[in-house]
Amino acid sequence: MTKTPESPDVTPNSPHSLVTYGLFLAWALHDAEELAFGPRWVRENVPVLRKRLPQVPEAVWRAMERVDEREFRAAVGAMGVIVGAAAVAGARTGGRSGFYQGALNGFGLHGLMHLAQAAAVRGYTPGSVTSPLIVVPFTLWARGRLKRAGVLRPTRARDAVTGLALAAGATVAAHAIAHKLTTPRF
Repeated sequence: MTKTPESPDVTPNSPHSLVTYGLFLAWALHDAEELAFGPRWVRENVPVLRKRLPQVPEAVWRAMERVDEREFRAAVGAMGVIVGAAAVAGARTGGRSGFYQGALNGFGLHGLMHLAQAAAVRGYTPGSVTSPLIVVPFTLWARGRLKRAGVLRPTRARDAVTGLALAAGATVAAHAIAHKLTTPRF
């Protein structure tokens, strides 16, 4: 294994850095859509969705309505730190990092969740345009490159669950950080 001080675990067979740092780039493009349309979409659509989807717990609707634009931007920033850290971990290890691969899987699965949300509301939801154009294709491409490089971990059902759990946990953590940062202290 050839190691350099900058990338201790990168070998000649390691995937191109676009596979690893590309996760952050793809995420940034996707979240630009969410930043542009998310808070306004929630304000305009939650009242209608609340009536159309009465099976969704009221606490979910209240939580969505509580997040203002400033908190939402802060949450996206916190998520950027998490995704950036995963991309760096991937680059440093030539794509072998479990954190990076879990984040990549979670990113792709979260793109599918956006598509499912759009289907459930029978229309646009923030993130549903870039999911089929960027999120899902990038994830499939990156996983293919990792597989060709021989560093993709075998994928099992529990890996999908882990990826979704990582995405959900990162989202909860990002919103908790954002809430803490944007809530006035008296």
